[in-house]
Amino acid sequence: MQLNIAVQMDPIERINIRGDSTFALLLEAKARGHRLSYYTPDKLAQRGDRVFANVQPLDVRDEPGNHFTLGEAKRTELTEFDVILLRQDPPFDMAYITTTHMLERVHPKTLVVNDPAHVRNAPEKIFVMEFSDLMPPTLITRDLAEIKAFREEHGDIVMKPLYGNGGAAVFRLTKDDLNFGSLYDLFATTFREQWMVQTFLPAVKHGDKRIILVDGDYAGAVNRVPAPDDLRSNMVRGGSPKDTELTPREREICARLGPALKERGLLFVGIDVIDGHLTEINVTSPTGIRAIRNVGGPDVAAMVWDAIEKKRKP
Repeated sequence: MQLNIAVQMDPIERINIRGDSTFALLLEAKARGHRLSYYTPDKLAQRGDRVFANVQPLDVRDEPGNHFTLGEAKRTELTEFDVILLRQDPPFDMAYITTTHMLERVHPKTLVVNDPAHVRNAPEKIFVMEFSDLMPPTLITRDLAEIKAFREEHGDIVMKPLYGNGGAAVFRLTKDDLNFGSLYDLFATTFREQWMVQTFLPAVKHGDKRIILVDGDYAGAVNRVPAPDDLRSNMVRGGSPKDTELTPREREICARLGPALKERGLLFVGIDVIDGHLTEINVTSPTGIRAIRNVGGPDVAAMVWDAIEKKRKP
């Protein structure tokens, strides 16, 4: 079965193919004989109920510096595709939300992965609060009095923007840190939305586990260990990928989340777990496929396409 696939993503020339999950998915799709097309979000257009994009035929190769070839752009109605991979990175701003409204017009006739309505309704740091009993103590607010009270209760805390990604602007504040007031002012000036405040988990020095679920089922995991001089374990911030196995607690977390993800059409999801505590549910453009494979784990890209092909069978 050959599928006609479009990928909506950030500029392909900018990606680091060694760690990019979107690229891993594209390589697997090519290996299966599917036809690939590419467009960036700014190429979307809607007239009435019809959604179009200027798409380009895409070929991919696992060769750094020579990883893609694009054909001539053609205005194409998105319902002509069997599958659209929604793979643009956050920030999860109004531009991102607008694309989910447009893609919702073609889904599920054209299968959008992940379901755009539920991507819109499940921001990673808000959706996770539905499972607050699995999380460390967490507060979402921009109110100074609330943050002060939380800090007084828990002492050592982490502050991060609600719609950030890749470990950007994540700060640890100890109980006596005199930078608290200045950091609050900086966040209040920089971010219009609320932000997330969590109890600091010292065990993060041993790793922040990225676990991938495919159609609600556990698929693979990698432990991301932060650099000695950094709080953040994200691999784009210098974290080191290590092979790992799931603990009973982590299997319990996956079992709790799986039905909710499957029900929402969130086919490819990455969750973050530190010391048995769920911290985020990533549904927009989760990473980790290549890192899991590189440390000897399973081929998650193949699992994703197995699930997509199953849903597209006539």
